[in-house]
Amino acid sequence: MTDQGEDGPRLTTREAAERLGVKAETVYAYVSRGQLTSRRSPGGRGSTFDAREVDALARKARPESRPAGDLVFRTGITLIDGERYYFRGVDAVALAERYAYEEVVHWVWTGRPAPGARFTTPPEPLEAARRAVGALPGHAGTMDRLRVAVIAASATDPLRFDLDREMVLSTAGGLISTLVDALPVVGRPHPGEGGIARRLWPRLTGRPSDDASLLVLDRALALLIDHDLAASTLAVRVAASARAHPYAVVSAGLGALEGPLHGAASGLAHRMLSEVLERGGAAPVVADHLRAGRRVPGLGHRLYRGEDPRAQALFTALTEVPAAGPALAAARDVVATTARHTALHANVDLALAVLSVASGMPAEAGETVFAVARTAGWIAHALEEYEERPLRMRPSGQYNGPRPPRPLP
Repeated sequence: MTDQGEDGPRLTTREAAERLGVKAETVYAYVSRGQLTSRRSPGGRGSTFDAREVDALARKARPESRPAGDLVFRTGITLIDGERYYFRGVDAVALAERYAYEEVVHWVWTGRPAPGARFTTPPEPLEAARRAVGALPGHAGTMDRLRVAVIAASATDPLRFDLDREMVLSTAGGLISTLVDALPVVGRPHPGEGGIARRLWPRLTGRPSDDASLLVLDRALALLIDHDLAASTLAVRVAASARAHPYAVVSAGLGALEGPLHGAASGLAHRMLSEVLERGGAAPVVADHLRAGRRVPGLGHRLYRGEDPRAQALFTALTEVPAAGPALAAARDVVATTARHTALHANVDLALAVLSVASGMPAEAGETVFAVARTAGWIAHALEEYEERPLRMRPSGQYNGPRPPRPLP
């Protein structure tokens, strides 16, 4: 052991390599990835390494130290426990029923209440985002518009690389607001600023809103802020681990969200409910899905044995919307019909589909709601990851290609 530093024993490069079971070059590769820190040796020749840090890395590197494929993240944002989920220890459904979306977002970000919180839209990013969105072809979808809006807004912000917590939070509120206000209006906009739900409604449907419908939309936004480490959230944390700025981490989340097994799932449920209403019942529609070997959309969730608590909350709120009656009945018919064959319960995608079908929204509306809501959760996870050691998520590939050397092609 080379010496005893003020912060504990230190190792030479050779000693560190021996403990890790790697070559000296690999030790310096760990340093470049941020997995180890080095210090120049007394006299300036060679480097030394904290023995405890080396030992910790060695434990992580051993296959037996954790189950294969099991990557655990420390997070204080969301706990899923049994049939409920909690934001910073408080029941998420209770929060959504009591507070507006922006107020719940502030709770998730800071753990402090923020009565009457509102997000304001900075003019320069909004102008750039609207220009970029307006340049897209007519067939572009809402997710296309959100992705280019994030990029355009990012380009106007020279301070985006400042990862100070307060700066990130200031940026995040403006970004969520910009994403909504950059979308084209298809209905009559509400006068005045208002909250995110009030501003999002006329960008989803040409039908006028009512208080009950706006309440459902606002509640959906609040319920969808976060749900532990979904695929898009994992993508966000990987980007944040590389110290990507907030716009970039949101772009990473949007990319993962667009898959048909994640954010787009509500669109499949929307089309199914529309077909149930057209055909007068769920039986033939469910039969067609089963005959084709497809899952029935909007049913089942890997984290809940019973009904998704987010779906329960939205169905309850939707009972107060008179126009939602037929779509709500169609959803219940789907659940009851499928229950004859398998015990699957409604998930949040089915509840979002009831809202979108009943409100005359397009099939992709649920995905839009999901993306706007989840942007806040992605920011919360990015803030947590910024506090972790950078580039800590560097798995090793298990090569299964042809063994070298091979002749030059």
